[in-house]
Amino acid sequence: QVQLVESGGGSVQAGGSLRLSCAASGVTYRVYCMGWFRQAPGKKREMVARISTDSGDTYYADSVKGRFTISHDNTKTLRLQMKNLKPEDSAMYKCAADDTPCSAFRPAYWGQGTQVTVSS
Repeated sequence: QVQLVESGGGSVQAGGSLRLSCAASGVTYRVYCMGWFRQAPGKKREMVARISTDSGDTYYADSVKGRFTISHDNTKTLRLQMKNLKPEDSAMYKCAADDTPCSAFRPAYWGQGTQVTVSS
């Protein structure tokens, strides 16, 4: 089992920045792919970014390319640096992980989420 705990959400004005963190614990050596998802009220859940923990390969949704950066360290702490935030980035952001490759990323492990609110 893997436990994920997010932190770093909050409220900012448009154009501002936030950094989300996700601390992983448990059987983390089996985690091969980690990512961030978000869901706003009334909208479908969207994968924002993901990263392969062995190759470092990343993937970003078109809506955040050039503004968000995903990273991780050897302790499997996952981060999401968000810059030039827009009101449409407002959502509950959740950290996710799985022990399968990112090419088939269907996370088995989820955090509780952290709220990001961007005001115009």
